[in-house]
Formats: sequence, C-alpha cells, structure tokens
Amino acid sequence: MIKSRRWLPVPLLSLLLLAVWLMMVRSLAPGHILLGSVLAVVIPLGTYRFWDVQPNVRRPGLLVRFILRVLGDIITANIQVAWLIVNPWRRTRPHFVEYPLMLQERFTITLLANTISLTPGTVSANLRMDGETLLIHALDVDDDEALIEQIRERYERPLKEIYECSTSR
Repeated sequence: MIKSRRWLPVPLLSLLLLAVWLMMVRSLAPGHILLGSVLAVVIPLGTYRFWDVQPNVRRPGLLVRFILRVLGDIITANIQVAWLIVNPWRRTRPHFVEYPLMLQERFTITLLANTISLTPGTVSANLRMDGETLLIHALDVDDDEALIEQIRERYERPLKEIYECSTSR
C-alpha cells in the first residue's frame, strides 16, 4: 500500500485525470489510453509536494448530506435571486456581514468560503488576516444575526463535524 501511494499519491485524482483526458480526445484508442495513463501518474507525482495536507473525512455520511444540502440551497437561492430580478419594485438590501469563524483549518475555511460563494446571492469577499472572521456580501439581508446563524447551522457546523475535531474556538 505504501509503495502504491508513492506512485499514485492521489488515486482518485489520477482516475479523474485519465477520464478527462479520454473525454477531451474523444477516443478510446490504446495510444490515447496509454498517454492518458502516463499523464494521470506523472501530473500528481510532479505536483503533490505543493499541495496542502488534505484532512481526513471523519463522517462520510454527513459529507453526503452536506453536499445534498448545498445543492438544494443552490437551487433555492437561484429561485430567490430570480424572483428578486423579475420583481424590480422589490428593493434589495445588499449588505456586508462580518462572519465570526469557528473553523480553524485552512482547508475547511476554504470549503466554507466556497460554499457561501456557490450559493447565489452571497459571496465570500475576504478572510481577515487573523483567520477569525470572513467578510460576506449578501444581496438581500434584513437581519445580520439571522444570516450568521443560518450559515453557522447549515454549513459551518457540519464542516467542523466532517473534517475537524468537535472542539470550538
């Protein structure tokens, strides 16, 4: 197992690279499969030293629920933003919110910021240098505290349970 990790530091990435290569060339010719396989081994080997250490998934079932929740929230937010657009008489209340982080690891903070940005109507604008707060811009906010609590319960707590230990800041 250890030797295979040296040749394939991230096996799923290698499989993904091979699949993407074969889709790009739109061929299953042996030469394309061989070249794609070589690239799928060489690229991760040449770049893995530059990657941050990926944390272990402590609760995979919760990760699946989290992904489904985010997908559902993206669909719901798209509908809400579309409703704001088709109702020009409805005044939006754009606002920046300073979000205090419970997360401590860079990887999970990045996942939270990306999750927020993926949801239409919200964007992660800045992570403060101290790593304690995330500046979020929301398209329509009537209550800062309600937005903070919603993000904390729907995204941050599950990410903390999935990737970090249960201690909080």
